[in-house]
Amino acid sequence: MPHKPGVYLMKDRFGTVIYVGKALDLRKRVSSYFQPSRRHGWDLKLNALVDAVYDLDIYTVRTEPEAFLLEGKLIKEYQPRYNISFRDDKRFLLIKVNVNDPIPRFTMTRIRQNDGARYFGPFVHSASARHTLILARRKFNLRGCRSFTPGEDDYKHCLYAHLQYCTAPCIGNMSLEDYRRQVVAACEFLSGETEEIEKELVEQMKKASTAMNFEKAAEYRDALADLRRTTQKNKTFPRVPYSLPIAIEPHRDLIELGQVLSLPTNPMRIEGFDISNISGTFAVASLVSFWDGKPDRSNYRRFRIKTVTGQNDFACMAETIQRRYSRLQKETADSHAIVPINSISPTSPPEIPPAPAPPASLSRMPDLIVIDGGKGQLNVACAELAKLGLSAIPIIGLAKEYEEIFRPGHPEPMRLSDSSGALKLLQRVRDESHRFANTYNAQLRLKKISESILDEFPGIGEQRKAALLKRFGSVQRLRMASVEEISEISGFGGKSAADLKAFLLARGVNR
Repeated sequence: MPHKPGVYLMKDRFGTVIYVGKALDLRKRVSSYFQPSRRHGWDLKLNALVDAVYDLDIYTVRTEPEAFLLEGKLIKEYQPRYNISFRDDKRFLLIKVNVNDPIPRFTMTRIRQNDGARYFGPFVHSASARHTLILARRKFNLRGCRSFTPGEDDYKHCLYAHLQYCTAPCIGNMSLEDYRRQVVAACEFLSGETEEIEKELVEQMKKASTAMNFEKAAEYRDALADLRRTTQKNKTFPRVPYSLPIAIEPHRDLIELGQVLSLPTNPMRIEGFDISNISGTFAVASLVSFWDGKPDRSNYRRFRIKTVTGQNDFACMAETIQRRYSRLQKETADSHAIVPINSISPTSPPEIPPAPAPPASLSRMPDLIVIDGGKGQLNVACAELAKLGLSAIPIIGLAKEYEEIFRPGHPEPMRLSDSSGALKLLQRVRDESHRFANTYNAQLRLKKISESILDEFPGIGEQRKAALLKRFGSVQRLRMASVEEISEISGFGGKSAADLKAFLLARGVNR
């Protein structure tokens, strides 16, 4: 880990973010969690956190305020269970001004809206932002009253006008054109053009100090520090739209992936596949879809394997690929068109415009297929694509043990650096497909367990069992229901409802 400021995200074995922290020095801060000598002084919560850490992501930034901003945004996004601060809906302060208002005014806000106004911030130090705004109002003679269009009645009670901080355009002391020029100058000041004011504050501080007026000198010193903190250039981070997987700058990862795989276009649509079964039972497959480097959950799909008996992951993968893309071919033929690929050349600069919204359906061929597995899974998938005449679709396999990338026609796998954004994107696709497949497998197993328990109740049939599960959703909720609630189900009287309740309690059902 580098000796740089940044943010670290701790994850458990399921890939869930459980803690987000910031550091001025990532290497020193993160390493402190894993020093055995320090654990004796930790409380139960910190010990539980470290014991649960399975994986770790870090993101470096330029300054500590940037780390503070990114930390707050990620905590709001992921809601980690070991974080306390920033989990509410409170946001960092912004300074807002709408120059199109009749008499523009600067205000503090925490919500950035699409209303045509100019926003400055967010500011890590709210007190410094407030002090800097006061300084700007005094320096550029700006109004601080709350009225949208102040008039003479407002002027009579205006403290800013009586203290001669405001030039009072509301009563015609200054033309609106001249006042707007003051507003524009203040905007430039808040944008970082503060050299003149900083020199002025330094001179006033030195004069006050020479005159032995140390309290006044301290005021100028604090004002100078507030000004520098407020106008410091910080990178703003866009909202991460999904809780999992983690990606701070998915655009850059997408560009790098297109380059390292030598793809003709950047893979805007990526589809990932995985197989899940337990000793050949409840064999299922998952399809996850990524658009523009981010999960497109509305286009996830899951499959129950129909033609494979026993544990044969290769055959399961072949069936899944055949079913997925034969159906996609049919949908494409029915619509008589394929949605055009909207992608960006791998040689484009990293700063790319926002991608279009993902299509409402999957009726288009993906730009890249990612198979969870090695050469064997990749070969059977390629064979099925060849049968369908779709060999032109780029496809790779990602083997988990050494994170090796297998490509058709290449005898040796490719390995990327652990810090590679392209590898991290492939890992997110692979891990998400793995999670989605395992979740579906677990749902089927729990459903089977629940159904088998009800099957043991004497005299129950398929219709009554289905009515119970439809009404309560699960056997656990059925066990928590009262006898009166059970008796409301068609086919259950008071006695049979009481017998079923006693049966479930005796079995100690906990699912």
